[in-house]
Amino acid sequence: MPLPSRPLRKLGFLTIGLFDGNDPGRGHESTLEIIELGERLGFDSAWLRHRHLQYGISSPVAVLAAASQRTRRIELGTAVTPVGWENPLRLAEDLATVDVLSGGRLNPGVSVGPPMHYEQVKHALHPDTAESEDFGYARVERLLDFVRGKPATDFSGVEGFEVFSDRVQPHSPGLGSRMWYGGGSLRSARWAGEHGMNFLTSSVVKAEESEDFAEVQLSHVRAFRSAHPDGDRARVSQGLVVIPTDSATPAQRATYEEYARKRLPRTTTPQGPARMMFAPDLVGTSEQIAEQLYAQAAFQEIDEVAFALPFTLAHEDYVQILTDIATKLGPALGWRPAA
Repeated sequence: MPLPSRPLRKLGFLTIGLFDGNDPGRGHESTLEIIELGERLGFDSAWLRHRHLQYGISSPVAVLAAASQRTRRIELGTAVTPVGWENPLRLAEDLATVDVLSGGRLNPGVSVGPPMHYEQVKHALHPDTAESEDFGYARVERLLDFVRGKPATDFSGVEGFEVFSDRVQPHSPGLGSRMWYGGGSLRSARWAGEHGMNFLTSSVVKAEESEDFAEVQLSHVRAFRSAHPDGDRARVSQGLVVIPTDSATPAQRATYEEYARKRLPRTTTPQGPARMMFAPDLVGTSEQIAEQLYAQAAFQEIDEVAFALPFTLAHEDYVQILTDIATKLGPALGWRPAA
């Protein structure tokens, strides 16, 4: 097996935390248990994805606050928070609070654009400002300013018995350097680099200059780093769906293969008006998956990953997949578990 250009330095995983609408507590508890397992297995990070008005975690920041009290080392991230659903000032307060509670382990990932199904949800989400809301990069710039300690008001000082600050409190000094942007286009990659963020590239990209997924993703990584002050040292994390089967039962292997088979047609050509390209899910032994990853152009230039867990599987399936990633696939990629 060929060696990558550099060993994998950080290994993480991503989940959406599905639950039964009639019993949401069990699904949330399962997610917390998976994060605890990830820490025991030596993973460097655990990431949660937003699912608004669905049966997946709608408030990852709240769940990560709980996870911060049940773990001591693993980094905790969102991949990603769509800021169109958020007030940047309030979100900055929540992020800083969880970062303080976690001892500086929070890695917030964000993205821009109108909320999904905006025409149906806009009057509930932004009843008085629906037509004037700005869902572009300026919304993230506001968030970055608040997180990084720029004044939010021109007032501070003592009023009666109360003391007021002109910047978001609590202020967590290191959080600004741990902000990530989840992008699928060249423009987003360059913008994230220009604003000193870290970059999350996932299994979805926009087919702009090519219809080859790996080629497009590589162009995003290079565009980001060329625009970032840190150049080639700027942090990029790749997120693909990988499903190692080393310790899977025959029934689990069949389930995983069927899951990937159903999703394969969308990977053959650009999808929809936005011409989105999807990477195929990687199913097989850890050795087989490692060979496939080594062959990817973008993977050869990164040293961090946050592998996405498949949707809709059972808790025991996630236990098996995470265990194989940590004990088989990670070491095959040159990774060593955290102490």
